Amino acid sequence: MDTQANHQNSFNLQCLNEQESKIKQELYERLLDMLDVAKLEATEEKESRHQIARLCNQLLSERPKPISLSARDKIIKQINDEILGLGPLEPLLADNTVSDILINSPKSIYVERFGKLEPVPFTFQDDRHLLNTIDKIVSNVGRRVDESSPLVDARLKDGSRVNAIIPPLALDGPSMSIRRFTVDKLTAEQLIEYQAMTQAMYEVLKACVVGKLNVLISGGTGSGKTTMLNVLSGYIPNDERIITIEDSAELQLQQPHVVRLESRPANLEGRGEITLRDLVKNSLRMRPDRIVVGEVRGGEALDMLTAMNTGHEGSLTTLHANSARDALSRLENMVCMSGFDMPVKNIRTQVASAIDLIVQLERQEDGRRRVVSIHEINGMEGEVITMSELFVFRRKGRNEDGTIRGDFMATGVIPGFYDELVSKGINLSHSLFNTSEGFEIL
Repeated sequence: MDTQANHQNSFNLQCLNEQESKIKQELYERLLDMLDVAKLEATEEKESRHQIARLCNQLLSERPKPISLSARDKIIKQINDEILGLGPLEPLLADNTVSDILINSPKSIYVERFGKLEPVPFTFQDDRHLLNTIDKIVSNVGRRVDESSPLVDARLKDGSRVNAIIPPLALDGPSMSIRRFTVDKLTAEQLIEYQAMTQAMYEVLKACVVGKLNVLISGGTGSGKTTMLNVLSGYIPNDERIITIEDSAELQLQQPHVVRLESRPANLEGRGEITLRDLVKNSLRMRPDRIVVGEVRGGEALDMLTAMNTGHEGSLTTLHANSARDALSRLENMVCMSGFDMPVKNIRTQVASAIDLIVQLERQEDGRRRVVSIHEINGMEGEVITMSELFVFRRKGRNEDGTIRGDFMATGVIPGFYDELVSKGINLSHSLFNTSEGFEIL
């Protein structure tokens, strides 16, 4: 709590009072008349900031009433952020403890830090100021936002995921959410240390990726699906050709043989849209050893399943769902969205033969993201897909400080793919699946 208070105080110290805000706005408007912004953006940032600071100091020295050195520094920094960066968002983007930035309106900004939401003192001047910032973000990735296209997905230079929605869809003015990109890629060892999973879970998941099993990562919003996808994709051997397909590029694969594909929205005339489904189809002609789809959410699910069933083993993808069984139902629904009139039993047969493992994640009330279950897909019994749970997190309650108590446990089930992995030279100990190998979180 002390850390949170310290961060809040730090933000308060960076804010301007009413008088300083007026001075900043006056300087900013004068500078826009004096500077060639396009030329500045093409110059090295350090040099541009130096040039802006020099002009600001010159204009401030001409004022009849001098201002304090600390106020001068704050004003110059905010003007630099405004011209070269994203204005009020810059201090938040510079803070590594901030995981999400949520802008409800120009005067209402919240951040998520340590799993909890809290307001911050930074604000935009008005709707136009916020709209200009949104436009700056989306135009950098070749997208647009206006009345004819009032919602947009984009990304920042560091890979952070951005969603913006403006009037007429947003009734109270422009709104934007930013899912922060982790600069330091999390490792499996860190996830174990943070009690997101156990060593046994890690050993099994790593073996499944190396052994080219098809893995579906399922979970709710903010449950850590992309983080887990990044971790698991890190175990794909370096000599394999990997095609990644995403709506907004976030994956950080370190292998040398990677081709990254990103979907594209329609242009002003409503043409030129390239969907995830188009990219999945095209990827099959690119001789991939592995296909990694950032998230399936529509008709591309059918093409993904087809790829998994026709020799493209070891594929990885994520999906929004609240449980492993729910994930299977959602896959069925998405296959139906592809437009193919296929009997439900045939769809389920496709799913059962394509997916080998479902990793279920959950963002719990204490802000922790955990692997709450790992299921193996066994096959079909009649018209039902059968599954075996290999690992589970069983909740026991909550501590006084709000943290979740519970046990990570193996269920004792030896998976059907065990012999397949052993035949590929991947040795897994039977003890990993032993029910006595639990791990308690107090």
